[in-house]
Amino acid sequence: MHSAVHDTIAAVWRIESAHIVAAVARRVRDLGVAEELAQDALVAALEHWPRDGVPNNPGAWLMTTAKNRSLDWLRHRQMAHARHGDIASDLEAMEAHVVPDFTDLLDAAREHAAIGDDLLRLIFTACHPVLSRDARVALTLKLLGGLSTHEIARAYLVPEATIAQRIVRAKRSLADASVPFEVPRGEQLNVRLGSVLEVVYLVFNEGYTATSGCDWMRPELCFEALRLSRMLAELMPQQAEAHGLVALMEIQASRTAARTDAQGNPVLLNQQNRARWDQLLIRRGLAALDRAQSLGQSPGSYQLQATIAACHARAPTAEDTDWARIAALYAVLMRVAPSPVVELNRAVAVSMHEGPVAALAIVEILLQDQAFGRYHLLHAVHADLLQKLGHGDGARAALRRAAALAGNEKERALLVQRAQE
Repeated sequence: MHSAVHDTIAAVWRIESAHIVAAVARRVRDLGVAEELAQDALVAALEHWPRDGVPNNPGAWLMTTAKNRSLDWLRHRQMAHARHGDIASDLEAMEAHVVPDFTDLLDAAREHAAIGDDLLRLIFTACHPVLSRDARVALTLKLLGGLSTHEIARAYLVPEATIAQRIVRAKRSLADASVPFEVPRGEQLNVRLGSVLEVVYLVFNEGYTATSGCDWMRPELCFEALRLSRMLAELMPQQAEAHGLVALMEIQASRTAARTDAQGNPVLLNQQNRARWDQLLIRRGLAALDRAQSLGQSPGSYQLQATIAACHARAPTAEDTDWARIAALYAVLMRVAPSPVVELNRAVAVSMHEGPVAALAIVEILLQDQAFGRYHLLHAVHADLLQKLGHGDGARAALRRAAALAGNEKERALLVQRAQE
């Protein structure tokens, strides 16, 4: 019986934790304290629910308990420091709005609006540029994904202590920098939105193609990233890039079942059984792309990538792919968000549209970049082009270089196999 209740608590916490931390953080203005008070509410649920039963509205129960904890914390702080000002105002406002009936707490429309605002504040705080990329990812998964430190460590194949340290340091850095718990405005919103979307896409990419370990994919990370991106698009309906990211990830996630064979080995895009692509996810992705385009904003990186993904999704077979359009879209993407990876993808599209000679000219320039030369897929693409041009020995050597640089065991095995063949 207790096991079933604990499973229920875990499921409710995964769904509600971000809302709770966000609501408490607005009151106490300290992300670390907010998480501790939210965790206190979780501990209270673990103590009471197995004995008293799961309440009718478990999310509201947790929210009210956490808010009460924050009220106690503010009272204690006010008494300890004899401070009035903002804290006193917070206390008066909170005491005036404490709702004792758990089941009615989230019913008011103004409460729902406040929750949306709080979530946005939490997202922008967790993804603040003052933090490193790794810290932003860990903190976002902890606070917004509801993942435990152990789950994040397992997903990224790093020691749990490392993730714990990142999270602790991230919260300390936010406090030391006096980062306000707010959504930036004006031009700062566009600058900071890029940081937020980048974190969500980093999480998705790690799930879609794991950088290391023995699994080709980590679907749980894809799921969390999709959930976060949908949340962002709902909270920021006028931001085209938020919808563009949803579209991109929905369409890419639609291929999940076709990306591995029965043994879990990678299956590349042009060899995938498209009947196994999830048509519901494709429809959702195309709808999100339509929404992004309907806003009339200049297409950004995610919207352009989603448009490329849509070209693949709309092609009944690999042979039907509109490679000319994809190559043109990558050329536009190079102007909007230039990077060696984008240029490499353009080379692949050029190869399919114009032939390997034109593509090889692009790749040979990329091979001169020493830093990018450590990217294993650069050598895999180089090998493919050499093979198409009949340079078997060069292709084999390039595949061996790619395999030596690959961090994922499944991917390395595939490259070794290709070299042997």
